[in-house]
Amino acid sequence: MYTPKGISSISRNESQQSIYSDRVSELKDLDDVNIARYMPLIPPQILMEDFPVTEKVAEVIIKGRLEAMDIINGRSDKLLVVVGPCSIHDPKAAIEYAQLLKEYADSAENELCIIMRVYFEKPRTTVGWKGLINDPNMDKTYKINKGLKIGREVLLSVAKVGLPAAVEFLDMISPQFIGDLISWGAIGARTTESQVHRELSSGISAPIGFKNGTDGNFDIAIDAIKSSQSSHVFLSVTKQGLTSIVETLGNKNCHLILRGGKNGPNYEEEHVNKVTSQLIAAKLNPRIMIDCSHGNSSKKFER
Repeated sequence: MYTPKGISSISRNESQQSIYSDRVSELKDLDDVNIARYMPLIPPQILMEDFPVTEKVAEVIIKGRLEAMDIINGRSDKLLVVVGPCSIHDPKAAIEYAQLLKEYADSAENELCIIMRVYFEKPRTTVGWKGLINDPNMDKTYKINKGLKIGREVLLSVAKVGLPAAVEFLDMISPQFIGDLISWGAIGARTTESQVHRELSSGISAPIGFKNGTDGNFDIAIDAIKSSQSSHVFLSVTKQGLTSIVETLGNKNCHLILRGGKNGPNYEEEHVNKVTSQLIAAKLNPRIMIDCSHGNSSKKFER
């Protein structure tokens, strides 16, 4: 049967157009395909006003920062010690711990600068509980506004006891809620190589320690220190919760943390000497912190 070329061409075009229309209809939207829902987040400034910093609390935080900076930069021969539970899940227990730790901190203040580990966020290799801020009820309800409120309350309570606090920074927004209450911060082994965490660290007001990678590689921590000491421009949010372009000055109070790796501990003299030499060669601060847990303890807490 003879079919004119024009008719055949139109049929093919109509067929293709139908396929495209069906495909667009199936997709429905071009964005948020994998988003289940959005929930409102309280602006940082509101939480800061609801749980304000007192003069006494400010003194504790600033004193902790300055002592840590002096140690990191070789102006003090004290040891900087960050000690506390793996993460905070029970606020009441955390404050009881702080009260006990404060007694020891006072007795050792001539030799040690003790900062309490008050970690609210947990990095996961795969999945699991991500910490008090993300899921304060520990039941997968993810009441993040509640978690931020509890986190700020705990940090204020620790400071009122008289102890400076340390956290690990995992996301780009939570520091706006609690950063004013921190005397020292860590960037973990899984995030030291992350550009956004290096950018974040360049603007944090407290000293920052970078851990070597989970494989034991400490070159990435050296690179992270270099990067964080420099100025950066990146996307973030303001205290009012508005998205903004942030320009930082760079954080000159950064240092390296040896935490061991997949091949075992790296706190031995040979490891420390090697890292120190590389830091000096890179014209960076050679002060090193040893993580007594993780790979350096083979994850055996009794060690």
